[in-house]
Amino acid sequence: MLDYHMPLFRPPSEGRSVIIQATLGCSHNKCSFCAMYRTKRFTIRQLEAVFADIDRAAELVPGARKVFLADGDALVIPTDRLLPILERLRERFPHLERVTSYAMPRNLLRKSVEELRTLREAGLNMLYYGVESGDPHLLQIINKGATREDMLVGTKKAHEAGMDLSVTVILGLGGKKYSFQHIENTASLISEMRPAFASALTLTVVPQIAEEFYGRYGEPFEELSVPEVLDETALLVRNIDVPHTEFRSNHASNHLPLKGVLSRDREALLQVLNNGRERPEMWRPEWMRGL
Repeated sequence: MLDYHMPLFRPPSEGRSVIIQATLGCSHNKCSFCAMYRTKRFTIRQLEAVFADIDRAAELVPGARKVFLADGDALVIPTDRLLPILERLRERFPHLERVTSYAMPRNLLRKSVEELRTLREAGLNMLYYGVESGDPHLLQIINKGATREDMLVGTKKAHEAGMDLSVTVILGLGGKKYSFQHIENTASLISEMRPAFASALTLTVVPQIAEEFYGRYGEPFEELSVPEVLDETALLVRNIDVPHTEFRSNHASNHLPLKGVLSRDREALLQVLNNGRERPEMWRPEWMRGL
């Protein structure tokens, strides 16, 4: 067992991956909706410490095929320091097929296409990219630290480098007032990004960030009901115009788990959402929901 610096987070699809903490926390750590790393001071870990974790993990899981580089901002590591980590992973895990990490908008803005291509060739195959919303006004409210245009520029560079993208958005982020513009602009942004995967989380405002989150709106925030969240999901599924993108809502925060390729399963997904809207027994129980 590795000695992780807690708390530790990973995407749902990395449940069977070896997790290596290359960084601690998040270098931005100012998004008003996110409390994941508020208890941590951002740190790029020393190579020796990361190497020690890799070596220990290789002893414990020698046949591992997937590695996720945590915490929230591994791609901020300078390329010349990240490449030795990828090399060590290849050396210690002979069956390795995939290395992934979270990526923030400014990570992709700061790295060149050549750097990203070098990282991809060294084994960093896919990036989990938090879009949250495609609406310019909401991006300012939540203090995302990036504009819609920033995200388009950065993800284009990742595509040019041959990296796959898994983007995430947050249902309910605009409350009742901004619901339609949130989903309409988010669907159009994802369509322009052309990610391999698009995942939806559901807004969960935990107590330690509630004052900050609600305060930044400057007006009363009306949260969506479960049927309204499912309506947002349906609008997103209907309007994302990237046929081969796989859509998922399998995060623990979601009320109704979904998974399907839009070119094949769009109508089936919409039917499930329509049924779920009227049948609360299909919803994930509240005690099972979380971050």
